[in-house]
Amino acid sequence: AVAATISGEVQVHFPAGSVGVPHHKAGRVRAIAFTGAKRLSSMPEIPTVGETVPGYVGDAGWHGMFGPAKLPPAITKKLQQSVHKALQEPKVRAHFVDNGYEPDGDAPEVWAKKFRTDVKRFAELAKAVRPLPVVRTDSEGKVHDAVTDPEFRYRQRYADLVVNPKVRDTFRKRTLIYQTFRELFNSKGYLEVETPILQAIPGGASARPFITHHNALDMPLYLRIANELYLKRLIVGGFEGVYEFAKDFRNEGMDRTHNPEFTIMEIYVAYKDYYWMMDFTEEMIEKVAIALHKTTKVTVGKNEIDFKRPFARLTMRDAILKYSNNEIDIAGKSEDELRAFCDQKGIETAPSMGKGKLIDELFGELCEAQLIQPTFIMDYPIEMSPLCKQHRDNPELTERFELIVNGKELCNAYSELNDPIDQYNRFQDQLKLSAKGDDEAMFIDMDFVRSLEYGMPPTSGMGIGMDRLTMLMTNEASIQDVLFFPQMRAEKRVEQAEIADYVAIGVREELVPILQKMGFHTIEALKQASASKLLNDIGGMRKKMKLETVKAATKEEIESWLA
Repeated sequence: AVAATISGEVQVHFPAGSVGVPHHKAGRVRAIAFTGAKRLSSMPEIPTVGETVPGYVGDAGWHGMFGPAKLPPAITKKLQQSVHKALQEPKVRAHFVDNGYEPDGDAPEVWAKKFRTDVKRFAELAKAVRPLPVVRTDSEGKVHDAVTDPEFRYRQRYADLVVNPKVRDTFRKRTLIYQTFRELFNSKGYLEVETPILQAIPGGASARPFITHHNALDMPLYLRIANELYLKRLIVGGFEGVYEFAKDFRNEGMDRTHNPEFTIMEIYVAYKDYYWMMDFTEEMIEKVAIALHKTTKVTVGKNEIDFKRPFARLTMRDAILKYSNNEIDIAGKSEDELRAFCDQKGIETAPSMGKGKLIDELFGELCEAQLIQPTFIMDYPIEMSPLCKQHRDNPELTERFELIVNGKELCNAYSELNDPIDQYNRFQDQLKLSAKGDDEAMFIDMDFVRSLEYGMPPTSGMGIGMDRLTMLMTNEASIQDVLFFPQMRAEKRVEQAEIADYVAIGVREELVPILQKMGFHTIEALKQASASKLLNDIGGMRKKMKLETVKAATKEEIESWLA
């Protein structure tokens, strides 16, 4: 049967002592009763407030889907308001007061009950020819037929959102994270901006870009891997603070925490340094935790993480020393010595890796998984940070930090390099790495160097992955669960025989939908089946699909198909 989205009024009839209002709910037809009043042997007529509410009628029919359930808060509030209004009628009010119920209090709570409904008006708005999965919750609160298959959920997110309220809640929380950031930044007077996605030079990060071609200009272009260099150009242009929620693209691996298309928020503020940015980052993250959870403590997997300020702070050198049991000290070490440390710890390396990549591998292997509570890792070696200002006390280090939470990097920040000569020399070092075969080495952007030559004030910048932040704050283990439409492999199309192909071997046309529902999409697959098993399975599927009016297949009939 075909389901239909409808709009209409449902007049609910209740036993004596109840109040009726029109309503039905998406996915279920619900009759509404109100608790809180004493049961009355008789009561006057209650004026009802008519309301047109869109909903969904499934293939079980309008009258076949009753069942107790708590109504959604938005609908509950509407119905409470309607009943509360009805209770203010003098005649109704006097009747309830006389029987011990005071209507001046809060509106009574609304629950769904099993009652007969009469449809006053019915108007079809749109057809749904594909039935939704039906998720049921029994009287003990146990969920049956839950939709959990990742392939289905990620590929058909529209259906996932309908049948899984928790998924909708995750994306509402994601939006609240964005709103919290914007409110904070705007309160400081910082400007939200937009920068190019198609770039002639993919700068601002060390990553492999996606490449495309601009036909009109006849030139290659890259999907941006970062928006950093454009935002710094705006600081050169005189803005005190700028920020952007940006889609970035990196042509690299996919796993539970990485997607080739991802969202990052980057913010740059003039006349600040990385110490200020650490304090500001603590304020940002703490505000988000409180906005979503009303507390700074958030459960992530088996861990309870506390985002209350201040966070722990540890230098890169001290972190590697601590988690290598004081065996490895990266200070002043050559590339060969760092490679030897990696070999000692069984870390795989490549000849193209320079000092920065080797240190990064050591840190990732030894330290990251140990850092569960929010921890700033600071003062990175200069080889790891080509866009970062040299440390004020140690020329071998940079003024950079990363925030690590639950064993993963959450954000990255610098005191930005604003010396054009130093910046040019750092770009040249990246060029040497590229010559060694490092396809993630940073491109040289001479226009950015030119912008620095006009003078960029001391600036601190920070980028935070919005997808990972949402994962943390909603306790989701996979990045696919916080993206509406995550990147997936091309869908495998099931080969499907035509109805005429089934008819050609003797299958009655009305039995074809049953066979297809059973998974026999080709004649070859059907002919591999057992006749006796087919006989039983067709009978069961015929009942399940409510097609009892279709004449059952006989064993002789089935054997003729398989001959």
